[in-house]
Amino acid sequence: MSIAAIANAIVLSWGWRRAAIAFVAGAVSVLALPPFNLWPVLFLTFPVAIWLIDGSAAGRLDGVPAAGIAGWFFGFGYFLAGLYWIGHAFLVDARTFGWLLPFAVTAMPAGLAVFTAAGLAFARMIWPRGAMRIIALAVALTIAEWLRGHVLSGFPWNSYGYALTGPLVLAQSASVLGLWGLTFLAVAIFASPATLADQPIALRRRAAPLAIGILLLAAMAGFGAWRLAQNPTQFVDNVRLRIMQPNLPQDEKFNYAARHKIMSHYLSLSDRATGPQNSGLRDVTHLIWPESAFPFFLTREGDAMAQIAELLPPGTVLITGAARAAEPSPDRRIRAYNSVYVIDHDGTVLSVYDKVHLVPFGEYLPFQSALEQLGLMQLTKLPGGFLSGDRPRSYQLPGAPRMAPLICYEIIFPGAAVPSGERPGWLLNVTNDAWFGISSGPYQHFQQARVRAIEEGLPLVRAANNGISATIDPFGRIIAQLPLGTEGVLDSPLPRATARTIYARFGDSITYVIVAMLLLIVMRYRSQRSR
Repeated sequence: MSIAAIANAIVLSWGWRRAAIAFVAGAVSVLALPPFNLWPVLFLTFPVAIWLIDGSAAGRLDGVPAAGIAGWFFGFGYFLAGLYWIGHAFLVDARTFGWLLPFAVTAMPAGLAVFTAAGLAFARMIWPRGAMRIIALAVALTIAEWLRGHVLSGFPWNSYGYALTGPLVLAQSASVLGLWGLTFLAVAIFASPATLADQPIALRRRAAPLAIGILLLAAMAGFGAWRLAQNPTQFVDNVRLRIMQPNLPQDEKFNYAARHKIMSHYLSLSDRATGPQNSGLRDVTHLIWPESAFPFFLTREGDAMAQIAELLPPGTVLITGAARAAEPSPDRRIRAYNSVYVIDHDGTVLSVYDKVHLVPFGEYLPFQSALEQLGLMQLTKLPGGFLSGDRPRSYQLPGAPRMAPLICYEIIFPGAAVPSGERPGWLLNVTNDAWFGISSGPYQHFQQARVRAIEEGLPLVRAANNGISATIDPFGRIIAQLPLGTEGVLDSPLPRATARTIYARFGDSITYVIVAMLLLIVMRYRSQRSR
């Protein structure tokens, strides 16, 4: 069957067939993301979105509702296949939350698909003829994805731009355009084969968008190869990191009765050297433990603080995730922050960071009081939910450059990884991906964290309970890594930051200007063709 015949069948489809085509195209698109990274598959799936919008013309209101419905099914397939692993979190305490699993696994993708629906509906509103409709789709979906990353606290997970970050040479363009610029490029490049089905236009004109898309990919690869070749990894002098990955089962990690076993495991594992000669922590300057490392409030457990002081030799600092007790609320309920502590070798707390961007339904409930009265609670089961810190911060550490801590999914927000006016020397991401088991989720999270390092030109150190822990240089090279689902320690030097990238200087301004200009061009083109 020719490409024109396939396109014609999709354009003429209606009802459940049209919905099924959109759903399957969206679901297959997930293969472009980690852990598969089969990004060329989008050359097959994104043209389907073009043809679905073409076919919407037969609907009422110039096909805008029909395009929105097709967009919803495309997005539902994409997010259902890409976020299925959220269901693992509801099985950690299956007795309490298991009944919610089917609702969570379907409701969240259904909600996120609204943004895809809005994107295709808007594309139909400005839909021109010919090759320009590729730009219309790229503009519309970029705007929709930006909104998804910002509305209602935002959730930019698995934005289309990540498809261009699997190959490290392509990912270097994030240092210029950031995630939203890559999202525009991804949609425009991968939708370009759609015009091959345009009849009766000459083949040369039909193939021109695809040729331009391939040239753009080649240009990105050339820029990335040049950037990597010109910037070998450099390291900070006299800094030796040790990242501890305990690989604790999630149900055990929050069990207070297991606190002594957990603490003993941390201490023995941290003192384990990775080299042939066991020197313990003698040569380590900074020991790093993952998010929410303890089933208790660390500073309220004197024996735990004493054990940490005994573990750390002079000149070694511990950086660890831990819950921090807040002042009692008026109703005398225990409230807490999800925090990062920096602890000196004598047990002194040098600094504390409180997580700012909390996870909805994981660390708090929207309309917390009302939903608690209905008997609902967030996955962490803390009455009242976690409290949010006041703002992102960076901290000066003994013996190391200034550090910006990011807890869990705080790392996924482009343009928000670095505190305003406080450029650090490195990013630290502590996380607990054990909520999601051995699934696609931790691989996706890791890739998104890696892209933040490239965007900002800063090295990233990542400590995860069950993986993936790693040290990454400011160009996205993985210096050292512990795989998912393993226990161990990772000894690594600290890569040196590079000069501020174009993205670090200007943020998303370049993408905003490009998208705004192209939107005006598409609308002008549509208007002229209509006349």
